[in-house]
Amino acid sequence: MCSFTHFLVVSAGPRLAADYFQVRRPTRRPVLRYVAPIVVFGALTAVEGWLPQSIYPAFYFAKIFIVTVTLLVARRSLRDIQPSWRVVFPALLLGLVVFVQWVAIDNWLAYPHLGSRVGFNPFAELHGRFWRFAFLAVRFYGLVLVVPVMEELFLRSFVLRSAMNADFESVPIGEMSLSAFAVVTGLSAIAHPEWLVAIIANVAYTLLLYRTRSLFATVVAHATTNCALGVYILATGDWRYW
Repeated sequence: MCSFTHFLVVSAGPRLAADYFQVRRPTRRPVLRYVAPIVVFGALTAVEGWLPQSIYPAFYFAKIFIVTVTLLVARRSLRDIQPSWRVVFPALLLGLVVFVQWVAIDNWLAYPHLGSRVGFNPFAELHGRFWRFAFLAVRFYGLVLVVPVMEELFLRSFVLRSAMNADFESVPIGEMSLSAFAVVTGLSAIAHPEWLVAIIANVAYTLLLYRTRSLFATVVAHATTNCALGVYILATGDWRYW
């Protein structure tokens, strides 16, 4: 969404773009470091939905590999994730609470979803233990490591701060305004088919960031939610969540 806004502003004229972003040549790279991974992920995910089930595993492998490379190229943004043991327990606890509300509300409350996921069942579509194990290993790597890191860097490091100041790196991590809070929550909602539970999840993650001033805390919480959801999918066979 941010790259689309960037396009609209630039198309309105170089002077307007400069006024809006307050960006000079040296400061464009920081924006790309935060935006590029999620743009690549989003573009490949859009293609993913059109592919036959037989091609999906290979395409998912390629997608996660490409996004991983993009994150490594943009690795300077990873400095925002400063490990801290003091936030691990509350982050783990919050991640599990978010998982419970995600599954409970999504199963018990009928509300329209914004599209659907691929819903790939490796036990039905893949033959042989090796390929099933390989797919599940890569799927959990993407679910628990790649996606939380990529989304937290984009939403709660870049978008949250840039919604307050175009020079987002001048804003300390964890600082926020109500408008920035609303922007992050709205973006997260439209990015998930399960928009209602996504709103609740992202409100929780953002409040955790405000409380701890630690992006590492939100990555741990997000990863915990995703890991628990992955285990739930395997235990119940409810493949619609991936």
